[in-house]
Order: sequence, then structure tokens, then C-alpha cells
Amino acid sequence: MKPRESVVRLKMFQVREKRRQISQLDMMMSEFDRMASELETQIANEERKSGITDVNHFAYPTFARAARQRRENLINSIRDLQIQKASGEMKLHELEAELERAQALEERDGKSLPSEDVVFVQSRSMIG
Repeated sequence: MKPRESVVRLKMFQVREKRRQISQLDMMMSEFDRMASELETQIANEERKSGITDVNHFAYPTFARAARQRRENLINSIRDLQIQKASGEMKLHELEAELERAQALEERDGKSLPSEDVVFVQSRSMIG
């Protein structure tokens, strides 16, 4: 295997891995969003049962208070994941550009090799 081929294979692996990571981030964000909306429904149901919607009220339901905190944590996690995804997408674009350069170099080398081989074979055959 030529060194350029291994570089291309490495770059292809890095691009696939980054795409997989971005896909996982998307799945995590959608799952967290789903969980946050379920918590919102539970909070509304608990507030409706108790008749108290003021979070600062002394009799505000403990379950609703805890669910609010969990929902806020999920929303903060979604924001963090969005930042990670944006960073990952930027890195993916860089890796794709590097892959294209490596592939272009390999293609250039691949096209020039046969002509070099022909010259080498011809020079040997002339010598005898």
C-alpha cells in the first residue's frame, strides 16, 4: 500500500467517524427534547392537580419543582450539544477538504505511475 493510499484511508475514516458523532449528537438532542416535552406535560398536570402555578409558593408541588429542574437541565444539555454539533460540523468540513486534497494527490500519483513504469520498462529493455 502506498503512503498516499493510507492517508486517504485515514481521512475517510476520520470523515466517517465525525459524521457518526454528529449523527449521535442529533439523536441525543432529539431524545432530550422529547424528554423535556414530557416533563413539561407532567409539570402542567401536577400544577393543575394542585391548583398552584406559582413556583415560589410554599405549597408548590415538590414533584413539579423537581421536574422543572430536570427540564432546565435537559434544555441546558441540548444547548451544549448544539455547540458541540456546530464545532463538529466545522471539523467535518475541514476533514472533508483534507480528504479531497488527499484523493486528488492520489489520483495525480495514480495517473503518473503508469507512464513512469512504461519509461522504466523501456529503459531496461534497451539496456539488454
